[in-house]
Amino acid sequence: MTATAPEDSPLFVAALARGISLLTAFTEGRPAMTLPELAEATGLTKSAVQRFAHTLWTLGYLRKDPLSKKFSLAPWSLELGMKYARTSALVLGGSPFLHALNRTSQETCSLAEPEGGDMVYVARFATHKEMYVNMPVGMRLPLYCTAAGRAVLSRLDEPRARELLERRERIAYTPGTLTDMDALLAELDFARRHGYARSNGEYYPGDITISAPVLDAGGTPVGAVNVSVPSSRWSFEQAQAVFGPQVLETAHAIGASRTVGRSRPFFELEPPGGSLLGGRRGGAVPAPGQDDIPD
Repeated sequence: MTATAPEDSPLFVAALARGISLLTAFTEGRPAMTLPELAEATGLTKSAVQRFAHTLWTLGYLRKDPLSKKFSLAPWSLELGMKYARTSALVLGGSPFLHALNRTSQETCSLAEPEGGDMVYVARFATHKEMYVNMPVGMRLPLYCTAAGRAVLSRLDEPRARELLERRERIAYTPGTLTDMDALLAELDFARRHGYARSNGEYYPGDITISAPVLDAGGTPVGAVNVSVPSSRWSFEQAQAVFGPQVLETAHAIGASRTVGRSRPFFELEPPGGSLLGGRRGGAVPAPGQDDIPD
């Protein structure tokens, strides 16, 4: 029996998916785009892009430069993400403990949540000391090369963890990035034995991160607590010795606070239409079968 694709469901609203694809098309490399550029980025027809862009501009989610005719995200688009931060049980319940960790460690502390093959950073308290890595809330980093991702993977059965690692293309972002499967599995074994995971300059050069998983009532990893420090002030060994116990204590406190409910495993929650959201999974949104309308 062939499984029905989620986007083939009568409940799936293709027009809504196409509209959202415009919001997700903007990146650091392309912060502003004309209608033809948006059409290229999303895979939509120019007429469809024109209608969606006008609607999003009218609602305040997009800006339009009157001279260049380029669209860009407007501040109101922040509401979409900030509503998550204001309603997430993990963020709301975990932030007081994360703040306490920040005051104790005097270093940058973050809370990350797994989604698909990435860790999404959902809360952050920065250090007052020099820190040259910018990790804004909403940043997505791969599971395989982050301490947070390894912390989460370490609480899964090894076959499932291996499957999730094999799903993702493992890119070497720095000379220190571990991409070899045996090396990654060894790091997961380390995390299982010590309770915390680690990374040393694997996404950002000079960034050392120590992380521990946050578990729900059923023992499923729903997030991870991070402490990040620069190699200019800490050695890898010192960071583990000092912050390993601290992230473990904080992660346990968040999980025990009962602010985190029982969840389905994160790898079962990947948005089924992820490939439909242009720029999010790298896929383009299918364009409707219609003729272009004049500008």
